[in-house]
Amino acid sequence: MANQVCMGAMCQCTFGAAPSTLVVTPENKTLTSNMPAATIMDNIPMKNIMPFGMCSSLANPTVAAATSAALGVLTPMPCVPVIPAPWAPGSATVLIANKPALNDTSKLTCAWGGVISINNAGQMKHQIP
Repeated sequence: MANQVCMGAMCQCTFGAAPSTLVVTPENKTLTSNMPAATIMDNIPMKNIMPFGMCSSLANPTVAAATSAALGVLTPMPCVPVIPAPWAPGSATVLIANKPALNDTSKLTCAWGGVISINNAGQMKHQIP
């Protein structure tokens, strides 16, 4: 079984240069290991998903422009995540405020082509399917 994700979980994007911390606000009023528990809807950029350092995806317009200006040499630019959809798949059986709970096997896709995964769930006591 997968670990339940909570505030402070470590995430990584395939095009990001650095890991980032998931921010889970306590609006769902559910805790796991004394930290706010995450749902698949905790996917809002700059609220839940923080930048991953520098982005190296050519689908990102700022990276494409900088690379073009550098005569084709890949030039990473600051990451600004663009998240069009919730985490998938989430837990099939555990609901938090009528939303599937987030487990550490779920993935999130950035509009610039990066896949965001959870490296550390933030807690190791509670497991969910």
